Amino acid sequence: MKASLPYKYITAVKNGKQYVVFDYKDSEGKRKRKWVTTGLPEKCTKKALKEAVDEIVAEFDVQFRTGELEKPKKSQAAPVSAVREPYAVMAETPESKMTMGEFVDEWLTAMRPNLARTTYQTYKSANKRFVEYLDVHYPNITLGELRHNHVQEFLNHKLGEGCKGSAVKQYYLAIHSGLAYAVKMEYLLLHPMDKLVMPRADKYEATFYNKEELNQLFEVFRGDRLELVVHIAAYYGLRRSEVLGLRWDAVDFVNKTISIQRKVVSDYDENGHRKLFVETRLKTNSTRRTLPLIPHIEKMLLEKKALEAHFKKACGKSYDTEFEGFICRDNFGKLISPEFVTSRFHYVITKHGLRHLRFHDLRHSCASLLLANDVPMKAIQEWLGHSNYSITANLYSHLEYNAKVISAETIARVLDGEAEQQSNIPAENTKPAPEKKSMKKTAGKKPSAKKTSDKKSASDKSTAKTVDTSAPKKSGGRKKNSETPNDTGESQTSRL
Repeated sequence: MKASLPYKYITAVKNGKQYVVFDYKDSEGKRKRKWVTTGLPEKCTKKALKEAVDEIVAEFDVQFRTGELEKPKKSQAAPVSAVREPYAVMAETPESKMTMGEFVDEWLTAMRPNLARTTYQTYKSANKRFVEYLDVHYPNITLGELRHNHVQEFLNHKLGEGCKGSAVKQYYLAIHSGLAYAVKMEYLLLHPMDKLVMPRADKYEATFYNKEELNQLFEVFRGDRLELVVHIAAYYGLRRSEVLGLRWDAVDFVNKTISIQRKVVSDYDENGHRKLFVETRLKTNSTRRTLPLIPHIEKMLLEKKALEAHFKKACGKSYDTEFEGFICRDNFGKLISPEFVTSRFHYVITKHGLRHLRFHDLRHSCASLLLANDVPMKAIQEWLGHSNYSITANLYSHLEYNAKVISAETIARVLDGEAEQQSNIPAENTKPAPEKKSMKKTAGKKPSAKKTSDKKSASDKSTAKTVDTSAPKKSGGRKKNSETPNDTGESQTSRL
């Protein structure tokens, strides 16, 4: 680091190449940083590196002293508004000169091994639409020229097209994830979306069937290819991919358990053909769970197992064995696809005039029935495989009516009880008053002394009267000096 100069610079290695990084302040005192490549690999001679650095520093020094660094670059890659925008994130790294399309391709390639297949497809689809929007409104815009206004305009455009807030939020998260990678890899100094507000998604209220509607649903699917799939989804609240991912080795008929260990998803292969993929990487760690085997489901599974053996023997070599061991297959051994589940489910309920319901809403129906029968929310979270309690509470708290009834009864009991106590206080205070008046009227007769004397001695009534009126005053610390022998029957006052 050269501290004697009006700017500082160091050498740094990035992506296997040597760079010179300058740190300086412009005429307004704002700190800036510029990366300049030496064109040398990471492993090079010190002499070659020194010569390259000296040449770059000399060129930078001239630009710094003549003010060439502060002159805006003439480029057709970005609109004029993007350069003049005060919040624009202008980076000087070589990677920042990539177009957004090139950057998205690089990011998706780097992240694919660490993403689930469905997550990867979501990121790819969202960023593809974002790049298409930029190509129309900001042709050839580079990563370094991107600012938060570009993203905001795109999100507003999707809202204008009729997208729901939840869908626009998915666009936001996908784009944000890609630009976060650019900051992490030091392609950008700041995240362009830091000043952007996440779109507000409308709170989703789950749709579900009640007990009678579910029984009707089971009836219309009797004998259908999806009969077992529908029953498992309704009884266990499994996701579509989890139901299709069940294998026979996940069912323990001895210990009466069923385990969710894998899922089946549909995606395009390298040749662009739709294909089914089996994944053991589930949505969250809580998704991998073992549940008790319900007798009704056990009976259906045993019938399915016997039917499968029958058709396998009947079909012989023509029986499909690609997904051998999976439960949800048709009579010819072919695994049921996620798309078929969705389309077939919608067709059947529409044909029989049932209330519209998505297949995934069977999961919500399962949760609603558990709540209606006083199953704790924490137990429902574990049954459904949610990663945390808040997800379950946010989805189904509005259905927990029994808890609200208990709360209403509790607050009514507490407040009504206090009101009754307050109403009883005046009545209790007026009861001693008549007793005092009666005592004054009968003071000469002294009836209370007579009652006390009956307990001690029937013969000494006058002595007992004195003890009854004076005992509270004489009780202090004089008990030891005024102890009365049990055998004499005399009072403390008579002895004094």
